Amino acid sequence: MLQVWGRETSSNVQAVMWCIGELGLDFQRYDYGHHFGGLDSDAFYQLNPNRTIPVLQDDDHAPLWESGAILRYLASRYAPETFWPEEIFARCEVDRWAEWAKVSVTSLFTQPIFWQLVRTPAEDRDLPAIERAISRFEHKLAIAEQQLNQYPYLAGEHFSLADIQLGHLLYRYYQLGIGQQHFPALEEYYHRLIQRPAYQRHVMVSYQSLQV
Repeated sequence: MLQVWGRETSSNVQAVMWCIGELGLDFQRYDYGHHFGGLDSDAFYQLNPNRTIPVLQDDDHAPLWESGAILRYLASRYAPETFWPEEIFARCEVDRWAEWAKVSVTSLFTQPIFWQLVRTPAEDRDLPAIERAISRFEHKLAIAEQQLNQYPYLAGEHFSLADIQLGHLLYRYYQLGIGQQHFPALEEYYHRLIQRPAYQRHVMVSYQSLQV
């Protein structure tokens, strides 16, 4: 059985849990991080010396940390061909979009937008900086919009690891109601995602406990 350490309100944990849900795998998740604490314990240090979440352990194998590495492990071991292809060029197509979403898109949303609007007191928020951050983030979403005008999913015709990396951000983006631009194809894509039971269970999670 899979064991996952990390609170359900962590976006990186949500990506991992959504993937686990889509693959139909049995799991046990333990609340760690934020107000749950536990990251400073000696036991957790043995799991991850970085003291960050998520951490995944599959049976008696060594613990894995870094959400991108965890997702690729799950995909490589458990996913169907359409989710994580065996053929190298098809896999690279999925991987480049997944890496783009993880590195180029997530970094423009989580700290400069979500943390500023949700985890920062109103009197301390730099609203002009947040507006600029939203503009930069939506510049990346415009790239996804172009792709989704051609295909139903980010890497092509099939739901894949790339959709996990981009899609888990969209719930908070749309819930915050901060959009400056209209992305019809992205909105249709998002509405397809929210019909998926694993997305509903693991991504559409209240972040009220994070608000200050």
